Amino acid sequence: MTPGRSSAARVAHMGMLFALALVLSLLEGAAPLPLPVPGARIGLSNIVVMYCLFLRGAGSAYLLGVLKAMFVLMTRQASGALLSLSGGILSITAMLLIMRFYKGGFTAVSVGGAVAHNLGQLFCASLYLGEKNILLFYLPPLAAVGVLVGLLTAVLFRAVLPAINRIPAGGREGS
Repeated sequence: MTPGRSSAARVAHMGMLFALALVLSLLEGAAPLPLPVPGARIGLSNIVVMYCLFLRGAGSAYLLGVLKAMFVLMTRQASGALLSLSGGILSITAMLLIMRFYKGGFTAVSVGGAVAHNLGQLFCASLYLGEKNILLFYLPPLAAVGVLVGLLTAVLFRAVLPAINRIPAGGREGS
């Protein structure tokens, strides 16, 4: 725990980050971009996940991923929550591995996370639907879209990082 930072401050900071992630997700859903793969999204809320990874630690990032999936469960269906959770957890894990072993910057971490998110969701959908062919048909276009949106997310992350840093911090949590 950071000296002078209470548990309440850390919880409040995490709550603000979660709210920011939800707002970004809702904004993205309100104005979807014409991406070449059905269901593909930019993943603006992943900007907040990257913030957690780089500045708060792995625990906060995983917590945010779980909270986002729980929100999907409450607002959509269980299948959507399962896809959100599988994509989110694999994405965060991939980003952590890239940060640790590749020493990747924002761009490598973002692209790796986006591709892993698509892969996690695709694998989960394949299991859920019992259709192995989904992987064969959707993996190439989803990987390409993942690279593009990962690049975009990295650019946006760099642009909004100063504003996010102005949110009163609750301190770095354990990795």
